[in-house]
Amino acid sequence: MEETKTKSKKKKIETTQELPVQTEWKEQVIQVRRVTKVVKGGKKLSFRAIVVVGNKNGQVGVGCAKAAEVIIAIQKAVADGRKNLINVPIFKTTIPHPITGRSGAGSVMLKPASQGTGVIAGGAVRAVLELAGIENILSKSLGSKSPLNAANATLDALQSLKSFDVVAKRRGLSLKDMLN
Repeated sequence: MEETKTKSKKKKIETTQELPVQTEWKEQVIQVRRVTKVVKGGKKLSFRAIVVVGNKNGQVGVGCAKAAEVIIAIQKAVADGRKNLINVPIFKTTIPHPITGRSGAGSVMLKPASQGTGVIAGGAVRAVLELAGIENILSKSLGSKSPLNAANATLDALQSLKSFDVVAKRRGLSLKDMLN
């Protein structure tokens, strides 16, 4: 018996792969939690996502959203974070002065650190500080253990920071006179 070999000619189909859009914004999910709401017919299940959005160049925001599915909750939280962006004054690689921020029962204490210290922070505070672009800082989270309160307290502290030139202008001094 003789076998016949058939060569199948496959058409080459060229496809162009669309690369995901590279944006300057980085996103980090802090927490995804299952939450329930008691309604007349029983319990309604949904998911709450807390996300930090930042460009590592002085802009950062925290978003929180709920949805029936995890992916949708994260997308909504990212959109919420982009709406709530703040500008952070960064002096070299740290913050200009020590400060404390509050949110609910939680407070976060931030102190500037020397070059090479790194980000000494935990959980939600670390995520906010890293995505803000701060490389050297000391922090302590006090009060509430909630990641949402910690993130919002950190955002409150960063928003309250004043850069040296703004303070010098308010005092009626030159930047050189104020720093000496």
